[in-house]
Amino acid sequence: MGPMVVNAAKLDQSPAEFTALPQSWPMNPTAHALISKKDLMMLKPSRLAVMAAILSASAALGLFTFAPAAMADEKVIAKIDGQPVTEQELAIVIASMAQQTAQLPEPAKRRAALDRLIDMRILSNRAAKDGLDQSAEFKRRLDSIRQQLLINEFVRVKVEGMVTDEMVKARYDKDAANFNAPEEIRARHILVKTKDEAVAIIADLAKGGDFAKIATEKSQDPGSAKEGGDLGYFASGEMVQPFEDAASKLKVGDYTKEPVETQFGFHVIKLEDKRKQKIPGFEDVKDQIRQAVLGERFTTALADLKKDIKIEIDEQALATKP
Repeated sequence: MGPMVVNAAKLDQSPAEFTALPQSWPMNPTAHALISKKDLMMLKPSRLAVMAAILSASAALGLFTFAPAAMADEKVIAKIDGQPVTEQELAIVIASMAQQTAQLPEPAKRRAALDRLIDMRILSNRAAKDGLDQSAEFKRRLDSIRQQLLINEFVRVKVEGMVTDEMVKARYDKDAANFNAPEEIRARHILVKTKDEAVAIIADLAKGGDFAKIATEKSQDPGSAKEGGDLGYFASGEMVQPFEDAASKLKVGDYTKEPVETQFGFHVIKLEDKRKQKIPGFEDVKDQIRQAVLGERFTTALADLKKDIKIEIDEQALATKP
């Protein structure tokens, strides 16, 4: 596919295949587990955003490195005033610096992480020596960090740990049985700069001209032109609206008898095929399905906990900004 339409007329460069959710879960549990890339963008962000923020904060705790006594079986990398720096602590900092050190060889990554860890240990030890950990504000922030860590552990043990491969497969089978696959179409197009050029091409086609050959010779979309104007299959919402409307009204084998204008120029469109999107295979979407199951289990677990908790909210205090 060429840059003219795939990168412009198409709203998403990728076809409407199914894809795994990113790991900042849980997803909106009310959404169908078999959803396309375009659909993922439409998910309501509330629960997802809250949990992503919580888990991201927990992950960032690798920056708060103190000096616990090393376990007997932990590999000691260095010592700072006699305090051990362990392989486990180094691994946490390596992970936190992953983007910064992505281009470095492994030994350099480890050295950079150790340098960072040494600096943090020196600074944190000095701060503790100066009593900076005794203020009320520090203790409040430390308690917040502790809560975030506990939530992370709750999710790991009580949610992730309870979801089995069998549960994921059962959810896939259920959703696949009820999945209403959307229609997608395959089209070719010829893109030109002016309406007169498009009208002339339509006249050539009416005389029996070969659409693919004309597209190769005259289309201003270099990517699809070399494919005879073929854009492949696309679903509703992947093309700009005028293009989609014109293509969807055609019968298979027909082409537009009037130029179709978009912000990219004037198109002559030919419809090659219509079909239902294929249901993705389990292996293609199992990670996405797992995220859906995890999201539902998290929501259920939280709702069950709230049943036995008395929550009182001072609405006036909440509405008043200090």
